[in-house]
Amino acid sequence: MTHPFMTSVTRISDLSAQGFETRSLPREHWDSGDYVIARVNNNHGRLNTLELPDGRMTEVMEDDLLVGAFGTRVATLEAVGDWRAINASGELNALTAAGLLGRVTSLSPFLSAPMRLQYHGHAMRHDDKLTMRGSLAPIKMIDFDIPVILIVGTSMSAGKTTSGRVIVHLLSKMGLNVVGAKLTGAARYRDMLSFKDAGASAVYDFVDAGLPSSAVDADLYREALPYLLSLIAEQQPDVLVAEAGASPLEPYNGEIAKEMIREHVKFKLLCAQDPYAVVGVQQAFQRTPDLVAGGAANTDAGIALVHKLTGLNALNLMSTSSHAQLEVLLRKALGR
Repeated sequence: MTHPFMTSVTRISDLSAQGFETRSLPREHWDSGDYVIARVNNNHGRLNTLELPDGRMTEVMEDDLLVGAFGTRVATLEAVGDWRAINASGELNALTAAGLLGRVTSLSPFLSAPMRLQYHGHAMRHDDKLTMRGSLAPIKMIDFDIPVILIVGTSMSAGKTTSGRVIVHLLSKMGLNVVGAKLTGAARYRDMLSFKDAGASAVYDFVDAGLPSSAVDADLYREALPYLLSLIAEQQPDVLVAEAGASPLEPYNGEIAKEMIREHVKFKLLCAQDPYAVVGVQQAFQRTPDLVAGGAANTDAGIALVHKLTGLNALNLMSTSSHAQLEVLLRKALGR
């Protein structure tokens, strides 16, 4: 093929518009957030789809080139990998379909094998490597003073995104200008686009602040998050529905995200896979969640057990019969 596939981590860049050169760099010049070009190796029996900058999925074939970014993933239920684990021969994997690139070091037996890639080079211009952070446009930093509906979970796949869509939909029906955001996690644009489909006027995630995932050094995350919050504040929304990917106990800097928006959180939803998981995460929170949802609340028995174990109320947000009660809770939290 003539041009490489641009993955969704490149959506903040001008790589497609302005072009670039490809040059192999010595290992000591590699870093998280570097834009790199990789070649697809033998793809038989492996995940072979990529997420493009607009969120559309496409299949790739052996010897196709793609542009992604070095990063880290520490998913408890799926895959663990890091750009620093790439071996001397340059073999690596697509840690997410969005173009988060590194080498898998641990993989769930229930997950299909990740795409095998070969390092082809860094994206370069004028002897300078191109990076996610270097692609950010300068903006005016704005004080963040927006009511937040915060969604956290006991782990990944706990129901956060599904619950978030319901909340965005209800708030939008109330006539509010809603912005959706994913503050932590590993790159994937699909979740945020589903918030937009549900009625959000704009959506953002950590990629918009130049991070391939939020599993980065704490100081770097503290530097990046105000940029993301300023992008959100610039939209002047009535409310922000913010998802913290994974759980605050995992190494995605969820605790820092919570700390930086704590005074603005009006309602906290905890999504859990089962009632017993609620107990452990509840002990780690400095503030008791206002409601429990997710798999733990899929049945009346689960809802009753959540209340018995923790004293917390839970709702099955997959059922529309719960939405009127949820709307009452949201209106009360937001003073609407």
